[in-house]
Amino acid sequence: MQNPQMKHLMKGAWTLSLAALIAKVLSAVYRVPFQNLVGDTGFYVYQQVYPIYGIGMTFALSGFPVFISKLVAEARVPNAQAEIAHQALVLLTWLSWAMFIGLSVFARPLATLMADPELTSLIQTVAFMFLTMPILATGRGYFQGTFDMSKTAVSQVVEQLVRVAVILLAAYFATKAHWSVYQMGAIAMSGAFFGGIAATLTLWPAYQRRFRQLRFTFPGLAAYQRLLGRFVREGGSIALFAALLIVLQLIDSFTVTRGLTASGVEMVAAKQLKGIYDRGQPLVQLGLVVATSLSATLLPSLTTAYARHQDRRFVQTAGQLLRFNLAFAAAASAGLIVLMPAVNWLLFGDVAGQFALQVNVLSIVFVAMINAYNAILQSLDRYRKMTWSLVVGFVVKLATNQWLTAQYGTAGASASTILALGVITLLLALQVPVMIRRELNQRYFLSKLGLTTVIMVAGVFGSELLLPLDSRLTAVGQAAAGVVFGVGLFITAATKLRLFTIREVLALPLGRRFLKAIQARS
Repeated sequence: MQNPQMKHLMKGAWTLSLAALIAKVLSAVYRVPFQNLVGDTGFYVYQQVYPIYGIGMTFALSGFPVFISKLVAEARVPNAQAEIAHQALVLLTWLSWAMFIGLSVFARPLATLMADPELTSLIQTVAFMFLTMPILATGRGYFQGTFDMSKTAVSQVVEQLVRVAVILLAAYFATKAHWSVYQMGAIAMSGAFFGGIAATLTLWPAYQRRFRQLRFTFPGLAAYQRLLGRFVREGGSIALFAALLIVLQLIDSFTVTRGLTASGVEMVAAKQLKGIYDRGQPLVQLGLVVATSLSATLLPSLTTAYARHQDRRFVQTAGQLLRFNLAFAAAASAGLIVLMPAVNWLLFGDVAGQFALQVNVLSIVFVAMINAYNAILQSLDRYRKMTWSLVVGFVVKLATNQWLTAQYGTAGASASTILALGVITLLLALQVPVMIRRELNQRYFLSKLGLTTVIMVAGVFGSELLLPLDSRLTAVGQAAAGVVFGVGLFITAATKLRLFTIREVLALPLGRRFLKAIQARS
């Protein structure tokens, strides 16, 4: 690839990564003021139906667009690329209408399975979002496949901004007008549809200009069958990995409330407890942003090394990806566990559900490693066994969640999530070539990481004992001091123990400046 073209591609990739980061942060952060406005029961109502939206958003935002961009890039010839995009649009239109009709018709049975028939109107509202999926997924995939990342990036940010605005406005007016939590939830869920419409409007002019003059002939059922097969095998795998946590949350929606009531908890209290349990979702999301955003810089190098048959470089880069993801995820997870009382009080106004949330944030480590293994295996084009690994994990969650919740409350539900993620991580790790698995513990990395994490946790825990926690104001001080002290301790211990090599530090953003600062002190 010519140098100007490579620069254009890398610039586009960074633009898309930045937009995805902004979208993730928005998706996590809005839940805090939302919960503060509507309370734990209102949060429960919203979060019960959110996974249905989340799956549709994943299809339209990161799952199918990535797969369609791959198909478009493979076609190379402009007219062939347009033909592929058109066929994808046809297939996704049928899929989206099937999902819209299915959710609309079966909304009440689904709500009943969630142990709360009053959720029917929310499910019917979120169904409209699926009507925006075909043009969003196809448009984003087509433009990414032709290396025009800016349109996808803008549509992502616009979609999240509009959706979050509608949700927060619904929560605000619900408190002023004294709406029921279900009325509030239905209007908040409409943000998914309006966000999708807004994103569609940002894509449509450019998409229409490209396709307006084209006429497509019917390629025959065989062509659509082949494309559908690839959608299921490859696109389905990509979408499932992107929706991993959301599928686990969907299982929670059907089983946690039932598990709580089966243990003798009254329905009103069960709804509140489920709302408290759902506080863990934005914490895990934010932790994953911290854990994986830096290591994302290695993904282009991984793909390039494999494409150029540079086996040794591929193995080294894969090892770096695993080590970075594990190190940053361990730091984020351990930090949140030790700071949970302050973080819980600061963000949500009390320390309810603390132990369940501490167990839940262990998810950060497993999901970060799953993402790393997924990137490596996708680079090797190994889709089938990857997908089965996910399916096995989902079955474990489904089989254990309600029983563990009935036995141990929401902490049991958190434990079920960790068990499922642990199974998926193990199955994926076994599929990675042995030489890459060995890279994970180069230079006693795991021992050094364990010691670094223990030093950080001990230091932060000790500092927290010196500061009282009796109000939201003191929670701000504890959380802020803990984060600053914890980051400083982790970096210092990692530097002293030589957790990362100089080459690995240089691979990180601002790595060169960090090295210069360390050398200046020594």
